[in-house]
Amino acid sequence: MPLAAQAQDKPKWTLVIHGGAGIIEKSRITPEQEAGATAGLNAALDAGSKVLIAGGSALDAVQAAVQVLEDDPHFNAGRGAVFTWDGRNELDAAIMDGRNRAAGSVAGVTTTRHPVAAARAVMEKSPHVMLSGAGADAFAREQGLEQVDNNWFATPERRKQLDKMKANDKLGWFDVDLKYGTVGAVAMDGEGHVAAATSTGGLTGKRWGRIGDAPIIGAGTYADDRACAVSATGAGEFFIREGVTHEICARIRFKGESLQQAAETVMAEVKALGGTGGVILTGPGGEMAWTFNTPGMYRGRASSNGDRLVAFYGDDK
Repeated sequence: MPLAAQAQDKPKWTLVIHGGAGIIEKSRITPEQEAGATAGLNAALDAGSKVLIAGGSALDAVQAAVQVLEDDPHFNAGRGAVFTWDGRNELDAAIMDGRNRAAGSVAGVTTTRHPVAAARAVMEKSPHVMLSGAGADAFAREQGLEQVDNNWFATPERRKQLDKMKANDKLGWFDVDLKYGTVGAVAMDGEGHVAAATSTGGLTGKRWGRIGDAPIIGAGTYADDRACAVSATGAGEFFIREGVTHEICARIRFKGESLQQAAETVMAEVKALGGTGGVILTGPGGEMAWTFNTPGMYRGRASSNGDRLVAFYGDDK
């Protein structure tokens, strides 16, 4: 389900966001859920666009957009994240700068309000790319990032999803809530640099410290000024095996494919493996694209050309 053709004039800046892909159909989404998700996506577009309009960096823009979505309980990231099997919230996030391919990520954090901010701190304030668990939270505290009790992330709806899963042994991790609420953003700034960020609560009922694709550079998150910026959402194990976001950028860089063509080719390979989900992209030339092999994906885009859209379903343009 491709993004509609873009205007030929290169915009000064672009921003594309997602709030997850899956069985997102009008018959399954209540008016209240639709209104809440629409408001959340628009607020994230507003936050990222404000940075870019003021001449800020793509890196700042994607972080600003994702932090809004992390605070919105309509999405599976930050507040509103799904529960692990043991009944708590473990959060993953990543961020990447296309200028120099600097990257940072965290996995399994439990007390840092904005995991994407922790990922950025790992990128800028540590010699590492990825930190996990208690160590990642300790690093975030040392960096002065806001901390909350783990219960702050919990919502009654997510608790019901865990209870439903535990009550029905035929339900698996990938189908208990029928959508992957991972959030993400990609942007191009006025200097032509791109950046990507992704944040998630993972899968309902995940166990044994499971980590998906979102915090893995090259699987769920990637940015390279030589090609594009990509953020993914979906059945993470398949995105890791395919190396989705790096694979897309490599096809663009080495084969000269369009963003749309590369994304659709790689997502077809994910589907062939048995995986579902979607990706959002933008490039240093101002192109924007998305594709998904699920019935819907919460998504939105904005640019300096005045192009702005929030969409949910497969037939939305």
